[in-house]
Amino acid sequence: MSTTIFAMTHKKFIPPTDKMYTPLQVGKEGKQDLGYLGDNTGDNISHKNQYYSELTGMYWVWKNYRKSDNIGICHYRRFLVNDAGRLFNEREIEGILSHYDLITTKTLTMRDPYYDGFSHNHNRKDLEVALTIIRDIHPEYYDTLIEMVHKRETWFGNIMICKKTLYDEYCAWLFPIFFAMEKRIDVEEYDDYHKRVFGFISEFLLYVWATVKKLKVYQCKVGMLGEKAETKELKNALADYFEKKDIQGAKEFLLKALEKRPDVLMEASDLDGELKLAMQVITTCENEYKTLGECILDKEREFQKLLSYFRTLNEIIEHFRWKTDTKKEHQLLKERCINGLPVSDIAVEISILLMCSEDYSQDRVKEAVKGILYGI
Repeated sequence: MSTTIFAMTHKKFIPPTDKMYTPLQVGKEGKQDLGYLGDNTGDNISHKNQYYSELTGMYWVWKNYRKSDNIGICHYRRFLVNDAGRLFNEREIEGILSHYDLITTKTLTMRDPYYDGFSHNHNRKDLEVALTIIRDIHPEYYDTLIEMVHKRETWFGNIMICKKTLYDEYCAWLFPIFFAMEKRIDVEEYDDYHKRVFGFISEFLLYVWATVKKLKVYQCKVGMLGEKAETKELKNALADYFEKKDIQGAKEFLLKALEKRPDVLMEASDLDGELKLAMQVITTCENEYKTLGECILDKEREFQKLLSYFRTLNEIIEHFRWKTDTKKEHQLLKERCINGLPVSDIAVEISILLMCSEDYSQDRVKEAVKGILYGI
């Protein structure tokens, strides 16, 4: 048995030393040669990369690569890792595939159903067209598809490892759907982000395909090699706004960035949740200014210290939610002080709204925290 895992990339990177991992330059047609294997030879759709993202590489592997028994797809920054957080080696993968059909990411639970989230961040009609085409050419998938599209679970990243025969079967199912979509939607007026419509939808369709086929799936963690450049840029800019105590500027900057790239708040981009925490800083400061005439930035403006403050506050509220709060946390709330910074009622209320939004615990947590704050 042999395994090859293709690391899809559009830029230079330092690949893993294990030769099982092979860089594959996607969208190579007409682009600078990075010195890697490219997706623009043989039967290929390399020229469609702006619409298909890493799928042009997946197509190339399907049509042109036959040297390995097992095939994996990952990204230059995202790799599947074992429980110890290390990259899988060939022996581990072959061991897992002797018991499972597919290795992929852990199921991602979203705040909203997939249909609603896609409609908010992308063009709803594109998803509707995909649903219609699947109904017409794969009717046996349609009922499960409709059920799943209105649930909150998905997989992300088009990251997978399986036998080459199963991989080919998946590609033979997937790509005709998108080729049919090309004839029914016009993406030329979309911005560069939204043009990648087939790449976005395919992440969910892998989940649907595996579910309908009743595949035995081994889910594992995704190891990230560094943070996206745009995420770093966002954080650096927000840090500058906080340092200048310019909350309105920070808010306008972040909203404008989210219009262009709504995906930056997804777990796959905001790895440590720091952008979400920065949003919490902005919301809290806005409301503190309106109500109190001052805010946490009057006491602290350093980005990481602010995030540490709100992260600790959220952890305390989360513990109240699950009834695992401690005496030490009670004392912090009584003293209204976290990391040497004051805790306002507004900061607590916003934290409760954020941490208890997915169930019916808000009122209970509010009462419990209020009892600690005011000794009731």
